[in-house]
Amino acid sequence: MEKFLDTLSASELIPILNSINDAIFIDSSDGYSLWCNEACGELYKVNPDDISGMHVSELEEGGVFTPSVAKLVMEKGEEVTIIHENKDGKQLLSTGTPIFDHTGKMSKIVTTSRDITELTSLQNQLESVQKTLKQIESLENFSSSHIVASSRSMRNVLQLAKRLASVDSTVLITGESGVGKGLIAKLLHENGTRKDYPFVTVNCGAIPESLIESELFGYERGAFTGSREEGKKGLFEAAQNGTIFLDEIADLPLNLQVKLLQVIQERELTRVGGVKRIPIDVRIVSATNKELLQLVRNNKFREDLYYRLNVVPINVPPLRERPEDILPLLQANLSQYNKKLNENKKLEPAALSVLLRYPWPGNIRELQNIVERLILTTKDEIITEDKLPTFIKNSAQAQPLDNTQTLPLSTALQRAEKEILARTLAEYKSTRAMAKVLQVSQPTVVRKLHKYGLSSGDTK
Repeated sequence: MEKFLDTLSASELIPILNSINDAIFIDSSDGYSLWCNEACGELYKVNPDDISGMHVSELEEGGVFTPSVAKLVMEKGEEVTIIHENKDGKQLLSTGTPIFDHTGKMSKIVTTSRDITELTSLQNQLESVQKTLKQIESLENFSSSHIVASSRSMRNVLQLAKRLASVDSTVLITGESGVGKGLIAKLLHENGTRKDYPFVTVNCGAIPESLIESELFGYERGAFTGSREEGKKGLFEAAQNGTIFLDEIADLPLNLQVKLLQVIQERELTRVGGVKRIPIDVRIVSATNKELLQLVRNNKFREDLYYRLNVVPINVPPLRERPEDILPLLQANLSQYNKKLNENKKLEPAALSVLLRYPWPGNIRELQNIVERLILTTKDEIITEDKLPTFIKNSAQAQPLDNTQTLPLSTALQRAEKEILARTLAEYKSTRAMAKVLQVSQPTVVRKLHKYGLSSGDTK
């Protein structure tokens, strides 16, 4: 091998070094640039002839290197490897190697640099996938088929619900109307130790005040005019050994709050018109879309009951705070209602773009209603933008693409990327045309369209 190298002249060696994709620098032992190959010019945006004879400190100050690997080799007297960025923000892996003469004195420094931006990106993607797999594994055997949890905030809610399902603590679920508090309550029951027993839902705001006591706690024979002769079990007794879900708990009248508190504390109740105390073994889960603590301060809700109900709180975030869930929710509900209504409707990209920008003040319940309405009112197979309700289009127009300052950066970037892809797909039907306009590769466009459920069916 050495004999072969001895036969190479500089005129033969330089083309060989220039054919290498990695950037190669050769510096003197005291840090002056002697030579670099053509790849250096492309990677560091410099002219090799212009930097010849310059000291590494000058190049470092000029921003060519941040930092200079050769300078680190000079300081340490040994091989140094670092990861850093060039002027374009690309990730580079650089290794500086000292060359010693026959006396053991450093004579040259050879530095090689390689662009690892794509490799770093792939590594980050791999880590993201691994993290997602761990999250999926942590939710294993936990029934959540009716809840979309693409966003981190909703995954956190499900993970908390999983932990609470295995214990018997009283849970208070809070959140705006329509966010899915009832689904969380059902998940707690279905994945807990009481799953084989009844799950009873009570809407405290829907039952007339004159009837709610008898509905909750039951009544004895002849308790009041019009009552059944044999009496009636209340909903608490109907939920025996299972779970009772007290929805809209803030609407429970103050006089009944006292009786509910007594039931929670003593685990027994007395029917209306009765004297017999009946043991009760139920798990109590309640929910509200109101600020209970503020109602306590205003003397509209009992403080002692509040603390009895709020042993473990679960807050379900509104849809506008978890925009990552909008697209999968639209897809899931579109599939569900298509099956229910025996249809095969699809959303065109432009319509989807508008729906992604709409803030959904009615949360998931509103989204479900809108999807069902669109399927029923659209004659064609494709639901176009003009079929959307006017109030949605007007509201979406008031949500500009760059109105993301209140969102986490990752969420804002994903939301912007969805918007740009949807708009471009609506205008350019070919993924190759999209790639040209967006200045990315065609496979990248195909991958991202698939990621956001925007596939046009075109892969060319």
